[in-house]
Amino acid sequence: MNRSHPKKDVSVEEITELLVQFVQTQNLTEFYKWAKELHPYDLSLVYKKFPEQETKRFLLLFKPDVLADMAEALTLHEQVHLFEQLGPERTLEVMQQMDKSDLIRFMHDLPLKRREELLSTMNLDHSSIIRSVLNYPPETAGRIMTDRYRTLLSHETAKEALREPQATLIPATSYLYVTDDEGKLVGVVSYQTLAQADDKTKVEELMTRRVIHATVDMDQEEAAQLLQRYEFMALPVVDENRRLCGVIQMDDVIDIIMDEASEDIAKMGGGSKDIDFDTKPLVAVRRRLPWLILLLFIGLISGSIVDFFEDTLNQVVALAFFMPMIAGMTGNTGTQSLAVVVRGLIGRKLDKATVLALIGREIKVGTLIGLVCGLLITVIAYFWQGDWLLGAIIGVSLFFTLVIGTLTGTCIPLLLSRFKVDPAVASGPLITTLNDILSLFIYFGIATRFLDALM
Repeated sequence: MNRSHPKKDVSVEEITELLVQFVQTQNLTEFYKWAKELHPYDLSLVYKKFPEQETKRFLLLFKPDVLADMAEALTLHEQVHLFEQLGPERTLEVMQQMDKSDLIRFMHDLPLKRREELLSTMNLDHSSIIRSVLNYPPETAGRIMTDRYRTLLSHETAKEALREPQATLIPATSYLYVTDDEGKLVGVVSYQTLAQADDKTKVEELMTRRVIHATVDMDQEEAAQLLQRYEFMALPVVDENRRLCGVIQMDDVIDIIMDEASEDIAKMGGGSKDIDFDTKPLVAVRRRLPWLILLLFIGLISGSIVDFFEDTLNQVVALAFFMPMIAGMTGNTGTQSLAVVVRGLIGRKLDKATVLALIGREIKVGTLIGLVCGLLITVIAYFWQGDWLLGAIIGVSLFFTLVIGTLTGTCIPLLLSRFKVDPAVASGPLITTLNDILSLFIYFGIATRFLDALM
């Protein structure tokens, strides 16, 4: 490999090996030649792969602003480890270079005592902004907003508004927010509009007065939906008096969407959003076990149903062949409906008409799926067992269980949402367990009704 000219197709692993060599041989010229080509995310990968005994020397070679960008690409656990390696003084230098929204997320997850220690050592302007944001409830727009925006006064002229060079504008947006003398949001104007206007034209003549905005106490998912719906790169956030408090940027919204999706997937799987690759085994067990124990006791009801219909099963042993299929298909269709509803509920407030339309649609979907699968299993059961009546009983049972399974997966999250409970907690395992109980009861109930004909 040619070391004098970094190449685009070199892997992170190869770059890490080279940088390790350069650190060990103190070849700083080559080290910086390669390191400056790395994106902060790639640099974070190199940092994580760097030998432990060389990591401190590696970190000493970078300025605080570079380390700040790298830190923003790390998880909380990795950030804590990084700051432990940097020591108190350099940690403070790096934190003051970090984007405030990323730093606030880090501070939020720290123990209160450690958080106060760090805030007390920061400069007053920096720490006061962080403290004010941390005062807002978690998972609200106030918690994720940033102060990286520029405001104009409505009575300014276009020339006065452009007195600062374009380079000072926030990279994430080409829009500037207009406030009155009390700091209340009254409009928005694009940089392009200002640049093309006559120098003496007032900003209030150029601005759009209807400004789509979030409030500081708005749920972060709802704010993210608002920003996505209008395809903005940034969304202003105001308080109850309509004073401009901050801006939510698209990169923060992407983080929210990823976090919320991970949280919902974890809940739908009966797990916890607090479990990741770094979670210790005993901690993971403690967070997952209560839910599984609850499902264990609910699942015992399925066993009691089989026990109740023991005579039916003993007289027609072939019924046992189709038990797993009946229960599995019902659980699967319920989980599918659950996923559709949970995804649709994100950032939406459903009215009565929408709920009824959704339930009506899912009844149609469940009916059609039940008809197709019911007819298919009827034919399969006949050719397998040579009994049309047995095939019909299995087909009819599957039809009804699929319809009911679809309704269960639809109605449970809607009911939870109605009572202000996160619908994602109606997880896949819960829906599957409930549908197991219903499907087995329907299956053996129908079979018992026609038992004499089967014998």
